[in-house]
Amino acid sequence: MHPATELSNARHARPFDDLGLHSRPEGKGLVIRAWFPQAERIEATELKSGKALGVLDRVDAAGLFELHLPRRRKRFSYRLTITLDGHTFTLLDAYQFPERAHEDFFCTSETLYHNMGACLCQATTPEGQAIEGVRFAVYAPNARAVSVIGDFNQWDGRRHPMMSSHDGIWRLFIPDLQPGSAYKFELKNASGDVLPHKQDPYGDWHAQHPSFHSVVWDHEDYTWADQEWQQREVGDRRRQPMSIYELHAGSWRMHEDGTPLNYRELAVQLIPYLQDMGYTHVELMPISEYPFDGSWGYQPVGLFAPSSRFGTPDDFKYFVDQCHQAGIAVIVDWVPAHFPADPHGLAKFDGTALYEYEDPRRGWHPDWNSFIYDYGRTTVTDFLISSAMVWLERYHVDGIRVDAVASMLYLDYSREEGDWVPNVDGGNENYEAIAFVKRFNEAVYGRFPKCFTVAEESTSFPGVSKPTYLGGLGFGFKWNMGWMHDTLEYVRKDPVYRQHHHGELTFSLIYAFDENFVLPLSHDEVVHGKGTILDRMPGDEWQQMANLRTYYAFMYTHPGKKLNFMGNEFGATQEWSHQRPLDWWLLDYPRHRGCQQLVRDLNRLYTTLPALHRLDHEPEGFRWINYDDAGSSVISFCRMDGEGGLVVVVSNFTPMPHEHYRIGVPEGGQYEVILNTDSEYYWGSNFDAGQYLHSLDDPQDGLPCSLELRLPPLGTVILKRN
Repeated sequence: MHPATELSNARHARPFDDLGLHSRPEGKGLVIRAWFPQAERIEATELKSGKALGVLDRVDAAGLFELHLPRRRKRFSYRLTITLDGHTFTLLDAYQFPERAHEDFFCTSETLYHNMGACLCQATTPEGQAIEGVRFAVYAPNARAVSVIGDFNQWDGRRHPMMSSHDGIWRLFIPDLQPGSAYKFELKNASGDVLPHKQDPYGDWHAQHPSFHSVVWDHEDYTWADQEWQQREVGDRRRQPMSIYELHAGSWRMHEDGTPLNYRELAVQLIPYLQDMGYTHVELMPISEYPFDGSWGYQPVGLFAPSSRFGTPDDFKYFVDQCHQAGIAVIVDWVPAHFPADPHGLAKFDGTALYEYEDPRRGWHPDWNSFIYDYGRTTVTDFLISSAMVWLERYHVDGIRVDAVASMLYLDYSREEGDWVPNVDGGNENYEAIAFVKRFNEAVYGRFPKCFTVAEESTSFPGVSKPTYLGGLGFGFKWNMGWMHDTLEYVRKDPVYRQHHHGELTFSLIYAFDENFVLPLSHDEVVHGKGTILDRMPGDEWQQMANLRTYYAFMYTHPGKKLNFMGNEFGATQEWSHQRPLDWWLLDYPRHRGCQQLVRDLNRLYTTLPALHRLDHEPEGFRWINYDDAGSSVISFCRMDGEGGLVVVVSNFTPMPHEHYRIGVPEGGQYEVILNTDSEYYWGSNFDAGQYLHSLDDPQDGLPCSLELRLPPLGTVILKRN
């Protein structure tokens, strides 16, 4: 077929074979062949000398032009002057740089963003001149043709056809293109039919509705100032305090007109708050680009790009940078479990199931009406792992929390009998996803040993937070969904009935050290009609808040790292919505200020007392004093740091105070009450639990010494042995 026909129909798979500078047959000089639909006139000029080479002849009405240079033998670079619709402009012909279109940049299978997408780079002319531009690369092995379209070519798919290669990657270097240029990919399927325009799967920045285009970005422009943070000694994270503030960037606070804070504004307002409250980490609900606000980021299409809702990539870097300079680690939610069917995204990318399982029994998520990645394809797992690496390398984040891990591990997850396909052994485990998860964790810890991973995994799958070399999945930590579910079920019951459900409060300690657990009170617990954490608490206004304070103190002293969703810290009264900010006006009321102050003090105790965090994941750090006093709904236990530090915790989950409550303690001496959730400082009844207590030599609870306490109603008392 004549090249003009293929070019005119945007179906040319090897445009460099026909366009650019070529030798004429039988050594009769050179020919410049240019393609520019609807151009009225094209003139060529030698780039180095500025010498006019001549006007190109139109050889096809569709827009193919040629200039024969019979006396030229040596290759050279040139510029084209084009007249279109009465306007004249010049450009460097992209098709005179074939080597750039064929060249791969250095990358590994886990850092594909160095080679794919829109890469700023240089081409060298035959005369040795460096030409700046952008090399585009997109994987679409089943496409008939692919073009780059953008604001630089009037979004015309005929203008910049890309070069196909044996590896399924289409490439094109466009000279003189600058950062900030908008672009998409236009693909034709195997039949030659045009597909919905696609944003760049590896794009660094994407526009919002309605265009959803990608934007060329220069990552070298931002200068980091977190060198001290990056050079710090990390040590064993399991033995360090981790109090995580989970955040939805768009609704923590808003402007008066209802628009969200951008990343820089968020840094200015949020970081002092985190420091004041004593949080060590902030976890962002997914900020990788997503089209639908109501998905909260859990239906992403731009896994390599921070959402443009809140600013530019450099703005997000600034946010992370400022967090680090303030001593706060940053965790981002990452969603490799599914992706939406939006036409500009990954779905049927080149006309085939390129990223997803083709069989809907494996490739379609019934819960979320979204596609599932094909974890059996190396190209897909390379893509996903690269998308995780980019946050660690380019954006300096410290941790990756992986969403919906259970949905990846099990082939029958949320499916009825007959709606899923067993594995080769007839079971329900997705061996391909398991292998992917292990490889992901090995990549993170292998490349970024100071970073860590967290799994949201809701089943009893073994070894989620054990290293892969010990047969585990390799995560650093796992959310303790069992603790969350059981304890919230317990505290929602009227205190009169709690004695019959005491095991819901204590059961978590049976398995507390099987994994490296994080105790989560996340966004999932304050949406979809569940109300707020405060709403779970029974009783009148005072009892509700007292219950909440008691529960928070139990959470902070229970083994495991801590995670609380924004608003929980001051007892939010309205179920969270991404469409409005938190009700900060509640802090005008003493009961909410008191709750916030309690969380502030709990963070301080948790982070400064090694007994409350050092052995979070080791049984030597915990000992029950009395776990079976169901009749009083009281529990008591010790936390130890392994170096002599001892903290005693007693929680009373009834509104009845106890004047002479005896507990055993493992060591004699003086014990100081360092926190009483019933203090008037926290809007409690100020029941006097004393300040300094001296142990008695009388054994109790199988321990050699004892303490006699005054337990406040619906209160937790924390004591430290001096």
